[in-house]
Amino acid sequence: MTTRHFGSLSVELSREDKTLFPDACITKGNLIEYYQDVAGPILRHIGGRPLTLQRFPDGISEEGFYQKAVPDYFPDWISRVQVPLEQGGSQQQVEASNAATLVFLANQGVITLHGWLSRKDRLREPDQIVFDLDPPGEDFSPVREAARILQDLLESLGLRSFLMTTGSTGAHVRVPIRQGPDFDEVREFAGGVVSLLADEHEGSLTTRIRKKKRQNRLFLDVARNAYGQTAVAPYSPRPRPGAPVATPLDWEELDKANLTSDFFTIESIPRRLGQRKDPWVSMGRHQRSLDGPRERLEKLRKGSSNA
Repeated sequence: MTTRHFGSLSVELSREDKTLFPDACITKGNLIEYYQDVAGPILRHIGGRPLTLQRFPDGISEEGFYQKAVPDYFPDWISRVQVPLEQGGSQQQVEASNAATLVFLANQGVITLHGWLSRKDRLREPDQIVFDLDPPGEDFSPVREAARILQDLLESLGLRSFLMTTGSTGAHVRVPIRQGPDFDEVREFAGGVVSLLADEHEGSLTTRIRKKKRQNRLFLDVARNAYGQTAVAPYSPRPRPGAPVATPLDWEELDKANLTSDFFTIESIPRRLGQRKDPWVSMGRHQRSLDGPRERLEKLRKGSSNA
């Protein structure tokens, strides 16, 4: 057992040689190093947000589990957010506010962090919208096409969008917004956006939830825009072979021929961040009110229905 020190905080590490990703021979020690190396960018994006932890104590070859409530044995110095539950009562969830927390969580077998779209000060008022682009197969081309179409529409509505591969099969497009509307209002707006796109591109895009009805079309999913729902955190590893990472991209990177959702891994991300600026570093400066975009969207939808 070893101990790492972060100022006045100490984290005891155990069984660092335990294999978490058997195919790539990636150990818990490797995961700990990764989270410590990229703590800055991760904390920038998840700070102030309740987290859901996806844990695989025995590695991804064994069944993992999701954990929302903070266990009693977590140290007192880990920040917590008191989250009211829809069914009544409340629970404490982890907030990652420093590198020591990320290292502690990695030592607990937490591979993936999933963050809220709202902040702890106003939990019912999201400051981000997420559009989940779920392709019908392994081909990444439909994701490229859908992301560009979505970006163009959002820009016409007056909204700035940010792109991220999920480390799984698709991509997320995030939109920073000013707090004010609640989750129901935001999801209604997001639903209007994807409905318009699906109507205009009915041969390639769909909002049908049931896979049987998608007919080999890319699914535009906005269901995560709800109270208590989460989205995979930027720079968070995924429990998949090769340890792929959810990776923010510059929009021009979408044109790279070899790009896939799982292209970047815990081995390549530290080098990437050492060579280029985090593409999402300015996201907070691009928050916009939804008032104008909602009016513009309604006009576009009326024009589309009258065409």
